[in-house]
Amino acid sequence: MTSRFGSLIDTARRVGVLDPRRIPSLTASALRWGPTIAAPVASTALATPDRTAIVDDRGSVSYSELDRRTTDLANGLHRLGARRGEHLGLACRNHRDFVELTVAAAKAGLGVVHLNTSFAAPQMAEVARREDIAVLAIDAALSHLLPDDFRGPVIVADSDSTTDDPAHHTLESVRRPTGLRPLRGSLPVPPILLTSGTTGTPKGARRGNRVDPSGATALIERIPYRHDDVVAITSPLFHAWGLAQLFLTLSLGATVVLSNTFVATHALEQIEQQRVTVLAVVPAIMQRLLASPALDSTDLSSLRIVASSGSALPVPVVEEWLDRVGPNLYNLYGSTEVGQATLATPEDLLAHPATAGRAMTGSRIAILDADRREVEPGRIGSIFVGNGAQFERYTGGGGKELVDGLMSSGDVGYVDDDGLLFVTGRADDMIVSGGENVFPQEVEDLLLTHPAIADAAVVGVDDDAFGQRLAVYVVKAPGARLSASAVKTLVSDTLARHKTPRDVHFIDEIPRTASGKIRRNRLH
Repeated sequence: MTSRFGSLIDTARRVGVLDPRRIPSLTASALRWGPTIAAPVASTALATPDRTAIVDDRGSVSYSELDRRTTDLANGLHRLGARRGEHLGLACRNHRDFVELTVAAAKAGLGVVHLNTSFAAPQMAEVARREDIAVLAIDAALSHLLPDDFRGPVIVADSDSTTDDPAHHTLESVRRPTGLRPLRGSLPVPPILLTSGTTGTPKGARRGNRVDPSGATALIERIPYRHDDVVAITSPLFHAWGLAQLFLTLSLGATVVLSNTFVATHALEQIEQQRVTVLAVVPAIMQRLLASPALDSTDLSSLRIVASSGSALPVPVVEEWLDRVGPNLYNLYGSTEVGQATLATPEDLLAHPATAGRAMTGSRIAILDADRREVEPGRIGSIFVGNGAQFERYTGGGGKELVDGLMSSGDVGYVDDDGLLFVTGRADDMIVSGGENVFPQEVEDLLLTHPAIADAAVVGVDDDAFGQRLAVYVVKAPGARLSASAVKTLVSDTLARHKTPRDVHFIDEIPRTASGKIRRNRLH
């Protein structure tokens, strides 16, 4: 067994989240499949074969079924011509096929490029070319996004239909058992995660060539996960946060609950019916759950953990969740590039709703000034993060700024005297109006306290007199009446004068990425 998995197992045993029945099988599985997600899946299949691995819109899959089906699928990928070291492009929504293809790729020695299912066709084509994808697996409902110039095999997922195209294969036909000797694991290709792409086509972020359990180790030290948890992942699996929750759930031998698309009422039904204990979300999903009329009538007593990440968590959302649902909220701060940085526990958030929490085990946070010198507590500067989970580089070239091993997160903020991090906003989002610096998040958080406002975004627009002025885009709550002057008055009565927007626009929806980040470039 590798020392990295040994460290994870030791930590899991110490904090009491590891099923003792899995310890012997973990050793054998790690030796067979190496440091990949295939090892814990095979381990659980050996120790507790009937344990439910996945619940989705089509029913449930046990760990023994998941292990067998992914071995068959790994053999099938090789029959299609995929060679160890090549890339599988995966464009699937949240369902069992995503999980099976990810595990099978690990068994086959393939790297996975997790593709955004919200891509337009030109973005899909650009990423497929840039990342040198050899085999593409895509949901049948997304087949219109297939690049015209893609010449490799195509696997159609989430469908039992046949295809007349000889280059297209249903997942079942690829997975067809052949009686071949099961594959043996090898060192996998470095996984590639895509950035949020708030200003253009997402970049590919290449990580190290081993699955490093240190991130999972840090999480289970601070969040009380259990091996018998039922984990509903509502954030996209192709995003770093959703994928991390999937890997952690499978590593613990727990059950993952998925649904193709997020609908608040359906998600609440799943929580109640499946007795979900862990809910993985992004802030935009929390807002939709809080806005659902079904929230207060749903039995949420099984929920022990609500884990949020992916974008800034508005203070009003924190306060409302803690008040209406309870003190079960954990907020993780990090990024695709810097990995996991800080974590705020329910106790932290009850005392300081705006905090991003304290540095996680193995991570260091530093606030640096313009000269890249560390500043004293309470002073705002650029946030830099150091840990073993940093990405290596963008696949198209380039990387993030590094200072003494610490990597820029691209955000600004401060650390208080107690070691709590507070993120003020994105450095790129800062608006300079009349010589004063304004970060949109502060104004947005205030606007969200108004009962007539369901969502809001603030951007800077060119202004001849002030350089930039603030413009706010507001989504009204259903049936609400609200004037532009009322929006301006709310801000002017609460914040400094230079933070008052001079333009107010009412729109139907704020454009966001899959992780909930605002696409400000689409609001100008």
